[in-house]
Amino acid sequence: CVGCRIVKSKRELVRIVRTPAGEVVLDATGKLAGRGAYVCRQKTCLLAALEHERLEKALETSLTADQRAALLAAAESFGD
Repeated sequence: CVGCRIVKSKRELVRIVRTPAGEVVLDATGKLAGRGAYVCRQKTCLLAALEHERLEKALETSLTADQRAALLAAAESFGD
C-alpha cells in the first residue's frame, strides 16, 4: 500500500491507474492498461498517499484538483 506502506496481497488492495490517456482512475477489475499503484481499502490510507504525494510518485504524474476530488469521492465508499 502506498499509503501505509504495509505489504498485503493484491486482493486486499484497490488499484489506482494512470491510463495511457493520462486519466487517473480507480481500477475495480485490476486489469486496466496503464501504470498502477495499490492502496488499502481504507480512507486513511488513500488520504496518506495523497497527502505525502506517494500516489503521484508511484504513478509518475501530477494529480489535478479534479483527479484528487474524484479519488476522495471514491474513498467515501471505503471503510475506515
